[in-house]
Amino acid sequence: MKLWTCVLLLCAAAVCVTCEQPSDEDWLELDTPQGPVRGRRDPDADHLYSFYNIPYATTPVGENRYKAPLPAPVWETPFDAVDKRVLCPQTIIQDALPKDFVEQEDCLIANVYVPDTRRKNLSVLVYVHGGGFVIGYGNFFKFKHFLKTKDIVLVTFNYRLGVNGFLCLGTEDAPGNAGMKDQVALLRWVQKNIASYGGNPDDVTIAGYSAGSASVELLMLSKSAEGLFHRVIPESGGALAVFSIQRDPLDIAKTFAKLLNFTNVDDNNALEEFYKTAPLELLNSYLLTERYDSTFLFSPCIERETTKDAFLTESPLSILQRGDYRKLPVLVGLADMEGLLRIHYFDDWKHKMNEKFSDFLPADLTFKSEEEKDEVANKIKKFYFGNKPVGNDNILSYVDYFSDVFFTTSILWAVKLYAEAGHKQVYLYEYSYVDEDIPTVPHTNVRGADHVAQTHAVMDGLNLFNQNESLASAGRLVMKKKVRQLWHNFIKTGKPVPEGSSLPAWPAVGANLSPYMSLGQELELKHEPLQETRFNFWLDIYQKYYLDPIPPPASSAQSRHEL
Repeated sequence: MKLWTCVLLLCAAAVCVTCEQPSDEDWLELDTPQGPVRGRRDPDADHLYSFYNIPYATTPVGENRYKAPLPAPVWETPFDAVDKRVLCPQTIIQDALPKDFVEQEDCLIANVYVPDTRRKNLSVLVYVHGGGFVIGYGNFFKFKHFLKTKDIVLVTFNYRLGVNGFLCLGTEDAPGNAGMKDQVALLRWVQKNIASYGGNPDDVTIAGYSAGSASVELLMLSKSAEGLFHRVIPESGGALAVFSIQRDPLDIAKTFAKLLNFTNVDDNNALEEFYKTAPLELLNSYLLTERYDSTFLFSPCIERETTKDAFLTESPLSILQRGDYRKLPVLVGLADMEGLLRIHYFDDWKHKMNEKFSDFLPADLTFKSEEEKDEVANKIKKFYFGNKPVGNDNILSYVDYFSDVFFTTSILWAVKLYAEAGHKQVYLYEYSYVDEDIPTVPHTNVRGADHVAQTHAVMDGLNLFNQNESLASAGRLVMKKKVRQLWHNFIKTGKPVPEGSSLPAWPAVGANLSPYMSLGQELELKHEPLQETRFNFWLDIYQKYYLDPIPPPASSAQSRHEL
């Protein structure tokens, strides 16, 4: 079983609990624009009422499955908002799922965590789950300890994934970005409904990890989401990441169809009909998480400008370069060893990287010839590994390479562009805290903070699989408290360290990628540019070889109609 699948399944198993039947006094009924909703006092956190499984939109199904979400249902009798363990269709091993999890097409549900307080107009945190845009669900992580301050309402939610969420053919029935349009629909639902749950629709922060991090940055760049939120926390991912945008969505649709043994891919009408009629079990039968090119195939795309209600019609890079977006407060950062995400493939991939390193170049590079591609590949390999083959003695360089191609370069590039566009409310950090119980990198005595380690610091428990926070070391508990305070400060004030705080002062970052906050054994403001040498190396590569994403082409019928 591959890593991402294991993570998802084990986490799902970890949160399965047997709930006792709640008594009448454990229920809280609220009047909402959808109708009356009943939640219950959380059995694991008596400072919260939990409202699960609230439909924030209706999912188009069948042959309409790739269209934008439909309006949410309404009701007259009380809706019992209990956890139905609903997942959107995705690539998982069915028999390994807990028996009470349910995959279904109509999966667009929100979960709202409401503090047990009489105060109203509380700050709202909307959290977008990660999983490479191909796996995951809203309650993948838990944040109940973070909510003990009783001054934040939390919303988590599902959105369509993989081919279901991100098939992008540019047609009326498959325009693209269904999963991102789900996220916009959720934010509109928050604007309309969250006051009923005690939240302030004029005080909304969106946050996310990994693909969720890329999502919240894309939401900030999208005109369709403008005005729906007020602060942004991207954690280990960004809009410029290679896995965040399809370079050529029609080509990707053809590639994936071939993997499913559909061969008539050059007939666009037949290709669309295949995707509209193929069983969900077939469309979600192929694992997409182990590709060499640092993509998962399906992700957000550039839609055709003529598409109705488009989410994104321009490259994120172009938007950032022009500074054409609302410059909201942003708390952005990364872990110091993001590339540990790929450590489980090392024993296999080290040989393949030595055989043909160019296979492992990120998919957002383009070359005039195979000779030029090999030349650049050799240059990159030498930068990381010198004249040595990829092997056990330079595994840390392997980690650095995948840190940079997956996350670090794209995050820092966006930060640089923010500052150059006059965005003066961006706060940059690097998370490097590790405990003695964190395993060392194989073949070394070195420990590092893994992908989204900072999210683990904010969430409940020790890690994905152990929710018992009382087992944490004193050092880890102190670090969790500090990171939670930084995130809380930002949600409440737009600054991670407001004036008068006992924490080290934290100014906004400049175009030279400094200053930034180091979140290690201590909090330390650093003034040298973050990852300067590696970032400048990749910036030079991308300035020469960047492959800008394109929308799907118009069909002949569409072209005639547009004329």
